[in-house]
Amino acid sequence: MSSVLRVVHTTAFEYPEPVTASYNEARMTPVSGGRQVVTAAAVRVHPTTWAHDYTDYWGTTVTAFEVLEPHTRLVLRALSTVEVDEQAPPGRSATWTELGGDRVLDAYAAFLADTPTTTVPDDVAALALDVSAGLAPHDAAQAVCLAVRDRLEYVPGVTTAHTPAREAWEARQGVCQDMAHLCAGALRSVGIPTRYVSGYLHPRPDAAAGEAVEGESHAWVEWWAGGWYGFDPTNRRPAGRDHVVLGRGREYRDVAPLTGVYAGAGGSELDVTVEITRVR
Repeated sequence: MSSVLRVVHTTAFEYPEPVTASYNEARMTPVSGGRQVVTAAAVRVHPTTWAHDYTDYWGTTVTAFEVLEPHTRLVLRALSTVEVDEQAPPGRSATWTELGGDRVLDAYAAFLADTPTTTVPDDVAALALDVSAGLAPHDAAQAVCLAVRDRLEYVPGVTTAHTPAREAWEARQGVCQDMAHLCAGALRSVGIPTRYVSGYLHPRPDAAAGEAVEGESHAWVEWWAGGWYGFDPTNRRPAGRDHVVLGRGREYRDVAPLTGVYAGAGGSELDVTVEITRVR
């Protein structure tokens, strides 16, 4: 059974002095394809001088925009309606021999190579190797994610989206981005192609249809073991019909919801809200 979710993601900047120019890229349009179908989407910016959409290397829709008039407030509102199917159980798992073959190594090279953010320390790689012993790749991937998650305490505010995985591991604390980065690095260390996923999570399965709730910007992983499979390490469960995918990449930097620069006095106040309504 599928869910239809309506998402309103609002980002507002307040500047102490007028900003004379602002150049930005927003990745706030959900991906359409597979078990997720986008039925409506719009990104509205005020003020704005010019904007256009394009698809980046990773397949994410990007709204590039600029503001070339003085402004003390910038508001970006992304609205989308998405139908999300439940994730099908995995089929036959690929073997370790298949994962180490030239076809997989060539096809998924980008998701086997680490970045400075996802590179894990030796003890995490050793943990992944130990947990994987005797398991097929799909089962091993889930076991590795759970093992990493069980050793990390969910604590907001101790890291940022750009914190390297090894720093979160040293602190044994972090949030969803840290857990996704650590799991991606751990899985890649044993040869399982893994993507970092940026999106939204509807946090209340008991919410009635039509009830707007405070949603969450969220991060999880997808691994390839014969087919792509999404798993949410933070919540210790597979990605389901309450997970909305915005973009996929190697790490957070590939799919950051909003990036940009502006000309003006330093400093700004940021306010971000995510509202999700289950239509059905």
